[in-house]
Amino acid sequence: MSLPHAILTALIEKPSSGLELTRRFDRSIGYFWPSTHQQIYRELAKLEHAGHIRVLPAAQPARGQKKEYEVLPAGRAELAAWVSLAEDPRPARDPLLLRMRAAAVVGAPGLVGELRRHLALHQAQLAEYLEIERRDFPPERDAQEDRLRRLVLRGGIDLETFWTGWLTAAIDDLEPSAP
Repeated sequence: MSLPHAILTALIEKPSSGLELTRRFDRSIGYFWPSTHQQIYRELAKLEHAGHIRVLPAAQPARGQKKEYEVLPAGRAELAAWVSLAEDPRPARDPLLLRMRAAAVVGAPGLVGELRRHLALHQAQLAEYLEIERRDFPPERDAQEDRLRRLVLRGGIDLETFWTGWLTAAIDDLEPSAP
């Protein structure tokens, strides 16, 4: 149920066309709530049908013109109601952890190489998040909405920091020791 709420959030921040919205997802919300372009377009149609968003009137009608969407009061109310709901944390589902558990019973040649690959990916993601924080959240940006957005980013930074530390320790633990 969260994809429509992610879309409503993004459209309240800035009315957008479907294409603009998918690009914005790729640069922000998609870091923690990934979605395909097709899923976003399907949800836009559902949200429009439900009366939560509407297509903004075009300044000049043109064939093939992209639709720009905005959130209606019913969509804002839906998002506000969803934000106030209590929700329990979900258990992590990570295929790497399951593969490591399976490797304990069937063996896993090449597992350390895969751990190194994951480590490099997490290090790259951490570097990207730190650059976003440096670029988009200077100390003078202290409004409530900026603090909330930065907290979401800090959650990503902390998760990537965890993964890089954990993977480094796992690699050290699994590599044969030099005599």
